[in-house]
Amino acid sequence: MLDTNCSGNKKSVSRVVLIVVPVVVSIILLLCVCYFILKRSRKKYNTLLRENFGEESATLESLQFGLVTIEAATNKFSYEKRIGEGGFGVVYKGVLPDGREIAVKKLSKSSGQGANEFKNEILLIAKLQHRNLVTLLGFCLEEHEKMLIYEFVSNKSLDYFLFDSHRSKQLNWSERYKIIEGIAQGISYLHEHSRLKVIHRDLKPSNVLLDSNMNPKISDFGMARIVAIDQLQGKTNRIVGTYGYMSPEYAMHGQFSEKSDVFSFGVIVLEIISAKRNTRSVFSDHDDLLSYTWEQWMDEAPLNIFDQSIKAEFCDHSEVVKCIQIGLLCVQEKPDDRPKITQVISYLNSSITELPLPKKPIRQSGIVQKIAVGESSSGSTPSINEMSVSIFIPRNLISGRQFYVITLPSKANIDDFICRASKGKCYE
Repeated sequence: MLDTNCSGNKKSVSRVVLIVVPVVVSIILLLCVCYFILKRSRKKYNTLLRENFGEESATLESLQFGLVTIEAATNKFSYEKRIGEGGFGVVYKGVLPDGREIAVKKLSKSSGQGANEFKNEILLIAKLQHRNLVTLLGFCLEEHEKMLIYEFVSNKSLDYFLFDSHRSKQLNWSERYKIIEGIAQGISYLHEHSRLKVIHRDLKPSNVLLDSNMNPKISDFGMARIVAIDQLQGKTNRIVGTYGYMSPEYAMHGQFSEKSDVFSFGVIVLEIISAKRNTRSVFSDHDDLLSYTWEQWMDEAPLNIFDQSIKAEFCDHSEVVKCIQIGLLCVQEKPDDRPKITQVISYLNSSITELPLPKKPIRQSGIVQKIAVGESSSGSTPSINEMSVSIFIPRNLISGRQFYVITLPSKANIDDFICRASKGKCYE
């Protein structure tokens, strides 16, 4: 009887062993496979990081999001999650597992924002923290996918409100003044108070986002450049930017400095006040917003540029005039005639109305014409009738798109060309 029980127990143990051992071995093998895949995946991530960021890759690992996480956050980039689209690609709204709302900028393969701009924005904005700068939460870099992940800013961009006749009414003067001051504070941080001295180089209303309280946040640092704290200016042969916002010295000579950003800021200020773009097509009898503003200033009627949709509301008109004067000071032709952004903030916060008197700003078509006749070169100025000229001209003056190069016929009249271009026509 005892032998029978022992024999039965041995058989039971044998069965358990036969069942448990294969299961344990399978689990161990599965864990090994998972570990191998994870290690291989991590190695691939690290390789991609090193290939794109070199020595900086180690400091960026904490900012990297996996593609699976971003797909889950955006419902696999569903159409319903789209909140914006441009030449760079598509922007999606998403929600992370911890509940944070994000904006995912997914760069298209044909994007004008290439690998250098992608790298530049990550390395730069990750080191910048200010309430008037959009926060970069991280990035996704997997094989052919490049994505930037930002905090979600609920009220879209400044141009969404400013240049729409109905939506612009939602921006009363106090909010516009707050936006002007906030943009100035953001620029001041970039120029004076961050660990790095940063020149943005592409400031414009579409690159200013508005949060739920209409506080401005400067975005899109793909074109930004770091300069030494004591460096007065930089120079580049690759001129990037948007027509109407580029300073003359940058457009014509490739020279950029903090005064280049001040010029762009001045244009934005005048656009915020008038709710009009700085393009010739908006002003039939004037070259652009700057010329129109100057004419009204000289006629002692600066409030004529004030947005008619809010002009009737109660506000301090002297404050509006002060901002117009600040805008004109910022768009002076010579960089030395423009105030530093810290001076601008002092003007905005001071009750003193005695500001320096502005000079006549350069016409935007004047910038194009000077480029066309070769003033940006160090040699003598050739005759326009003796040569074919390649100039930067906007693809669409109304929308303020970026520049591309077009060659004029040798006997083309520059003023006629600019006039035709502003009406959407062009030489073949």
